[in-house]
Formats: sequence, structure tokens, C-alpha cells
Amino acid sequence: MVDDGQARERLVLGAHWGFVAFFAGIAGYHLVTLVMSFLMSGRFGGYDPLELRDVGPLLILAFLPTLVLGLGPVAGSRVWGRGLRADFGLKPTWRDVRIGLACGAAALAAGYLLNLLLLAVYGTDSTDRTISDVSPGPITELSGTTEGDTVWLVVAAAIVVFAAPVTEELLFRGTLWNAMGFHRLPSWVILLVTALVFAQLHGEAARTIALFGQGIAIGLARYLSGRVSAAVIAHAANNLPPAVLLFSGGVIASPGG
Repeated sequence: MVDDGQARERLVLGAHWGFVAFFAGIAGYHLVTLVMSFLMSGRFGGYDPLELRDVGPLLILAFLPTLVLGLGPVAGSRVWGRGLRADFGLKPTWRDVRIGLACGAAALAAGYLLNLLLLAVYGTDSTDRTISDVSPGPITELSGTTEGDTVWLVVAAAIVVFAAPVTEELLFRGTLWNAMGFHRLPSWVILLVTALVFAQLHGEAARTIALFGQGIAIGLARYLSGRVSAAVIAHAANNLPPAVLLFSGGVIASPGG
């Protein structure tokens, strides 16, 4: 229970500090993307993260905006909150691990089944058509390009599995979830809103439905445990197979394919 003194400390411009931290993270994400686009357009004739695979270390820059997402939550927690462990429960317990792995598996299943639905809606042109053809993601686009860049792809995979889940979950199931919960929004509303924002921020129109379903499954880890660490584990488990695709060069085949 938060007393009145704590409540006043957590209010910024009349709202929970998590809203400020959330929008700061979003602003940082778009600002870094804009700056990188400007700088790379002059040097490489047009910035496209998916074209950085042949530039070695610049591949990692494709993930920089995602990593910046976590700066708002970290700064907000330090300035207005009680610290990362107290505000978000970042130190995982065995219960967090169990819930996280289960919800991560559910997220993978949700993504796969919803992509199957997309296949049914869009149809197929040939027996070789895959889910990734209908709903490609950045990791799928990067798969099969490991020639000469294995070391950098290892780093990229580590970011996808470990770093990105931490920064994104601090933002969505951390600051945004806490802020809405502080203002007494129902938990199911928070679950749906955070999943929707999660899907929308990825900016992949063809995958929005699948990302929304995965966001709900990952959010369930926070809902069931009350801790961000469980959501981080679920997110990491969900990101693991796509990270492996960086090295396999394969895609998820459709049924009967």
C-alpha cells in the first residue's frame, strides 16, 4: 500500500511518473531513429537497418533505438521511483522463471497460430509460400546473411534474446503498466493496452495481429507474477527461435510445406 507521501513523490504533472518515463522512452526511440536515418542517408545513400548486414558493426546500430527504450524507465525509477528492483521486480525468482517460460511458449504459439490465420486470409501463391513470406519480420529478413559476419550476428542475437526484452519490458510491462495500475485501471485493460502499444511500436503492419497476440501472452507473465522479470523471461523465450534463424537462414514453414 502506498501512503500519501509516497503517492506525492510518484506524481509528475499530476500523473504517475511512469507516464513521463514511458513517453521519454518512446521519444528517445524516435529521436535516435531519426538521427540515425539522417546520418546514414548521407553516408550510405539511405538508412535501412536490414541493409546493415554487410557493414559489420553497423548491424548492431539497427538495434540502438530499441535499446534506448529502456533509458526512460531507468531514469524515471532513479529520479522519482524506488529503484529498478523495487519498482519493477527485476531480480527473477524461480516462480518468475516458470511463469515466464510458460508464457513465452504461449507467445510463440500465439504468433504461429495468428500467422497461420494470416496465411488463410491472404492465401498462398505456391506450395513454397511460408508464414515469413506473408508476415516477414526483421530477424527473418536478416536470416541467411551470416557470411563473414558471424561474430556480429552473435552479438545481434544476444541483443535480441537478452537486451531487447529487458528494455522493452521495462517500458511496456514496467513503467506503462505501473502507471496505469496506479490510477486504478482494471488489470485486463492494462493487459490489452500494453499489448496493443507493444504491437504498434514495432511498426510492422503485416505482423500487428500476431504481435498483439504475443503481447498478451507476454503480458500474462506480468499479470500472473506481478513482476517485470517474468515478462522479460517470457519475451526472451519468444525471441529465441527468431534469433536462431539468424544462423540457420531458414524460415518457419507453413503446414504441408
